[in-house]
Amino acid sequence: MKITETRPTRPTTSQRRNPASAASAYANSADLGAAAPTDSASVMGIPEPELTPKVRQAIMTLMQEVENLRAEVERVNSRLAHMERLADEDTLVPIPNRRAFVREMSRVISYNERYDTVASLVYFDLNDFKQINDKYGHTAGDAALLHVADALSDNLRESDLLGRLGGDEFGVILSHTDAQQALVKGRQLAQAIMAAPVQHDGEKFAVSASYGITTFKPGESAQDAMDDADRAMYAQKNAQKQQVSEAGKN
Repeated sequence: MKITETRPTRPTTSQRRNPASAASAYANSADLGAAAPTDSASVMGIPEPELTPKVRQAIMTLMQEVENLRAEVERVNSRLAHMERLADEDTLVPIPNRRAFVREMSRVISYNERYDTVASLVYFDLNDFKQINDKYGHTAGDAALLHVADALSDNLRESDLLGRLGGDEFGVILSHTDAQQALVKGRQLAQAIMAAPVQHDGEKFAVSASYGITTFKPGESAQDAMDDADRAMYAQKNAQKQQVSEAGKN
């Protein structure tokens, strides 16, 4: 709807605002046209004197329909944003899922390369998670995953990102963190996981995790970085098993 302003050729006395002028002001408030006229106007190209009651009613109906459409678009956009959040969130723990985590990792790798900064990935895998499910049940296993997510998120900065990569695996992106700093932080996070037992349905049991770290390299993909951290994590897990085995022999 277009509203154009015309100016009187001679001074006029103050007039009582008529319904057509009110309609013009409403159109302006709804971002449907230009600035509201002050004295005389045309609405949708129709001079004000020609705004018969039927025309005025048609204009008001049209403006209401436009307003209804605007409200519907806002509802649809809100629904889409909600669906996007659901698509990026893990189904069990309220943190990003693998899809969202990998997407963010790709962005961080590109950012580091462009601005010559550093960031690292810590890859966590719970130890003997199957035994927890077998001994206490799958709901206890879910409680353990929630416990791990809480322990990790409580010990991260706002600039870091935590995600569930699937099963009993978690990833943490540490911004502005080199390899040595990531090793220290990984150890601290693993200790945070073990610091308190999981309590579920009257049972208490401990949870521990192995971890591996990698520092993002220019030109590598998110999958390459995850593979590097995954290998480092399994190397630590195997070393721990070897230590336990040797301790049992002594």
